[in-house]
Amino acid sequence: MSVSLKNFGFRRKSGILMPISALPDAYGIGSFGKSAYEFVDFLAETKTKCWQVLPLNPTSYGDSPYQSPASVAGNPYFIDLEILKDKGLLTKSDLSEHKYKGNRVDYGRLFNTRYDVLKKACRKFSESGGYKEKSYKNYIKKNSGWLPDYALFMALKEHYGYKPWTMWEAQHKDVNKARLARKDFDEQCNFWQWVQYEFYTQWQALVKYAHEKGIVIIGDMPIYVAHDSMDVWQAPEQFLLDENFNPTVVAGCPPDGFTPDGQLWGNPIYNWKKMESDGFKWWCNRVRESFKMYDILRIDHFRGFAGYYNIPYGHPTARYGKWSDAPGIALFRTIRKNFPKAKIIAEDLGFITEDVRELLADTGFPGMKMLQFAFFDEDSENLPRTYETPNCVAYPGSHDADCVKTWCKNISGAARKRFNRECPHKKGQSRTYDLLEFALNSSANLTVVPMQDYLELTNEEGRMNVPSVAEGNWTWRLSPRYKTAGLINKIKNITERTNRAM
Repeated sequence: MSVSLKNFGFRRKSGILMPISALPDAYGIGSFGKSAYEFVDFLAETKTKCWQVLPLNPTSYGDSPYQSPASVAGNPYFIDLEILKDKGLLTKSDLSEHKYKGNRVDYGRLFNTRYDVLKKACRKFSESGGYKEKSYKNYIKKNSGWLPDYALFMALKEHYGYKPWTMWEAQHKDVNKARLARKDFDEQCNFWQWVQYEFYTQWQALVKYAHEKGIVIIGDMPIYVAHDSMDVWQAPEQFLLDENFNPTVVAGCPPDGFTPDGQLWGNPIYNWKKMESDGFKWWCNRVRESFKMYDILRIDHFRGFAGYYNIPYGHPTARYGKWSDAPGIALFRTIRKNFPKAKIIAEDLGFITEDVRELLADTGFPGMKMLQFAFFDEDSENLPRTYETPNCVAYPGSHDADCVKTWCKNISGAARKRFNRECPHKKGQSRTYDLLEFALNSSANLTVVPMQDYLELTNEEGRMNVPSVAEGNWTWRLSPRYKTAGLINKIKNITERTNRAM
């Protein structure tokens, strides 16, 4: 297998990591509306080739896109209300009460208000004969493998006051029995199907515009799914569950110097033996749906496909977990057979062992290099001078890491000395931009910079997520005043200077 970035058509390109949720918008969260198109224009003006987004899945408890109630569905909050108004599905007065001036995403407010206005638009769509439109009927038909169950799952979630599906009545807890009762929830199911149709229609229009501007989209696939999800409800046999549908073991990370209790993620673990016995059908379906959305797919926590850390269900910390074997190359050979042109990036950060390195080499996927990890060892594999191949993606930081400005301020001791020695300082340039240029100057065929770092924001101003912290994450929003001539020229110049211009 060989899926190098060179095969992607990349020779020294750059990207910006910018979540949809963080785009400027008048209604409390980023969307696929005007500001998204303006961001595409911004990428083109700065000579940036790639737009990397965080997972577009719906969010639930904790507001994390990595704990979604449906791995292949889209987030209803990203549907642009102004576009719905332009389609005649909403009026100006419908929108006025949903305007929000806060500079952070308020997920509680969105949960309590956004579905009401979407239901109003859906009713107008239905009344105008939208369900009979060819485009709508084609979408329903093409997504028949997951969409009806997703719509029923969400209708039942509403019915039960959003309680976990394991707390539903027996006739709805079992997916096969629940399907027989679908007629009792027809109106609700039609709404959730329309939500996905509108999400997909708006997203595809935005992607088309990006392609016209020469921009490709990098998506993000979380390795695990949430227990309280359509995925587990629909196919419980694909997960390690007990007779009550509770997990027997859950996912996480072992203790280390930064987290003495480890990280307890709580996701159910896959029944890999079952998955392998049926030809990894579940994974092939998931990959197929992902490539309907993205040009390139970054798979999160790649090391979990070589070996995964699992903790007995009910333990309060990740201290007492163990490592178990995963299917490794067998899965990716199946994916390659079914999707020979699939473009995949492996997030190979964290506790990396020889079996993970072998799996990465066997797949040929480009791995990731994180420069914030590069200065704690003398010859770290994250240091640009140690890159063995340009078939990798360099990041100065990520959505899970410090903003570079804060990181530069806090680094100390031997790591600070290595940073000062290894990372060249350009006269008149901040150390933040020194590190960005260091990443962009590396031999990596692709370098991706979080938008917060181009803006030189601190953690207090722009950090997206702090792993293992349950609250306060995923709320950062970009100022609507970001698109200045000064910033455009600054990014364009550093992109051209490092030979990564489009």
